[in-house]
Amino acid sequence: MCYDNRMEYIESLTNSRVKQWVRLHHKKDRDRTGLFLVEGEHLIQEALKADAVETIITDTASPFEFGHVIKVTGGIMKKISDNVSEVHLIAVCRQRQLSPDNDMKRVLILDGVQDPGNMGTLIRTAVSFSFDAVYCSEDCCDLYNEKTIRSTQGAMFHIPVVRCDLHDLVSGLQKDGFTVIATALDASEPMEQILPEEHMAFILGNEGQGVHKELQMQADRRLRIEMNGFESLNVAVAGGIVMYRYRI
Repeated sequence: MCYDNRMEYIESLTNSRVKQWVRLHHKKDRDRTGLFLVEGEHLIQEALKADAVETIITDTASPFEFGHVIKVTGGIMKKISDNVSEVHLIAVCRQRQLSPDNDMKRVLILDGVQDPGNMGTLIRTAVSFSFDAVYCSEDCCDLYNEKTIRSTQGAMFHIPVVRCDLHDLVSGLQKDGFTVIATALDASEPMEQILPEEHMAFILGNEGQGVHKELQMQADRRLRIEMNGFESLNVAVAGGIVMYRYRI
């Protein structure tokens, strides 16, 4: 493979930009710069569709038609990458918050979800079942955590994910005609008894504690998934069942 002399090339591990990229593995630096990393061809392709890519970094040839590609050594790729597998493409992306549509019909609300894999899976499932937005409490895990990003499989680029005060959110949704439903074990209705409506919002809770009692009381209804043998499901599994049941 011929090296393109027009492409910028970095070979020093102590290069200032390499240090900046490595620091993006820390939340405080992602928050400070408004940047984050995605790794692998599929995720970069989704980021490009969303016009979120600032720079592509590679130690091989880039398969993308993109104006700012920097070639680096394999050692630099290993230093930048958070993946245990060998990675040859990394993109530096801008944090871009999509705005929820005025005509939403299905909303997912996450109350204190802590595991990045669960959060990413829930976002991916929300896109798969045509939910319009995902709202997260302030204590949910970071959207730009590497594990969250991988778990979304690029879905994070295609749905609004908004961090906000959930009590204010629920009140606003109710004023806009949404039926807000909290998942709960106690004083709840079986899912089969809650029929689909035009505008619905569903609250899923923390892996250990579930939905806060205050939010349960604020919701219009409380839902439980009927099951045998166990009291509860993993939050991502429960969310998948609920979103499939009430998909548009």
